[in-house]
Amino acid sequence: MDLDIRRIPFDDAAASQRLQHEAFGGAASAPTADAWPPAGSRPWGAWLDGELAARATVRSFTSWFHGARVPTAGLGGVTVAAEHRGAGLLRPLMDATLADARDRGATVSTLYPSAAGIYRGLGYEIVGSYDEVVVPLSVLAGLRRPAGVLTRRARAADVPAVRAVYERWAAAQNGPLTRSEAPFAMEADEMVGPDADYTGVSLAVDASDGTVLGFVSWTRATGHDRTTDLEVDDLVALTPDAARALWFVLGSFATVVGAARVSTSGAWSGADVGRLVLPDHAATTTSRPYMLRLLDVPGALGSARLAPWTVQVPFAVRDPRTPDLEGSWLLRVHDGAAEVVADAGPAGSASDRPTFTAGGLAQSYAGSQSCANLRLAGHLDGPTEHDAVWDALWTGRPVHVRDYF
Repeated sequence: MDLDIRRIPFDDAAASQRLQHEAFGGAASAPTADAWPPAGSRPWGAWLDGELAARATVRSFTSWFHGARVPTAGLGGVTVAAEHRGAGLLRPLMDATLADARDRGATVSTLYPSAAGIYRGLGYEIVGSYDEVVVPLSVLAGLRRPAGVLTRRARAADVPAVRAVYERWAAAQNGPLTRSEAPFAMEADEMVGPDADYTGVSLAVDASDGTVLGFVSWTRATGHDRTTDLEVDDLVALTPDAARALWFVLGSFATVVGAARVSTSGAWSGADVGRLVLPDHAATTTSRPYMLRLLDVPGALGSARLAPWTVQVPFAVRDPRTPDLEGSWLLRVHDGAAEVVADAGPAGSASDRPTFTAGGLAQSYAGSQSCANLRLAGHLDGPTEHDAVWDALWTGRPVHVRDYF
């Protein structure tokens, strides 16, 4: 068996597209040389005896984690040809793909799994979800337009203010993209105007000075018999009254539209603060799990802005499935600034410190699980004396994702 793993050139782009179509459906459009590879992406392939047998695409993003912009490798389109599944192609393909991402500066990797168990064996773990929440517009009937906040349609000149609202919200979460890279950058011509992706972007503004306090981007489906929906990509507000004003705009369609389909996260847990102002949380939800893997432990943890304390905690990662992440370190926090340095401990042992699996560290870093729960799941062992401090450092920011790739 001759296995060759490398970047996919244009000569094999059509075969790559066919392979992705076989796995995920959709149109298998013919790629063109000037559009290959797609902007911001790096397609990788595994050739078995000269035949393209597996593929994966890495997109370079930046995500918000713990108040820092974290270089992120977003993985998508991971596919193994039906005839070669179970032949051991996925791990070497992923090893090469993630090594390249790490060399390019990525410190974490994320993906939306079709089968989470496959990626757990590669060090990924579920830390959140991308949800579609269907909110019947009848739920909004009790809302009243709040005093002091006006609503109006966004114009091109408003897009910088819309970006600023998004960034202020996103910087307070764990996981959302910064939207500074294609295809998720917030471009004026894509948001407003005759060729925009949306029917409208509505703003909530301070009535006294015109400051933009929130926005909702929505698309109107065809029809007027209350069986159609409003597709809402974003509803982001910096004050509760701004959120109420934006929901009021959506609710004004109640005579001709049945529901709003809202892209969000943490639909039932309250991670979407914009939903906390609603009088009733009646809704149905469809979730897609979101997985995280660290690529560079000191790089990811060391970039964080944490609580303004001065502490240090030893920790380690031991996981034979992810030898690239194994090691022992000391987390030093000085007035909230984090630093991670190598620290082998006594005789290189991890028995003197909390010791995570790769998935356990991903969940802890994201703030999605406590040390106690990780111990119950077998993702953390070692002494418990540092657990309370560790939890206090890494929890407090909800995991929230808004962009599907």
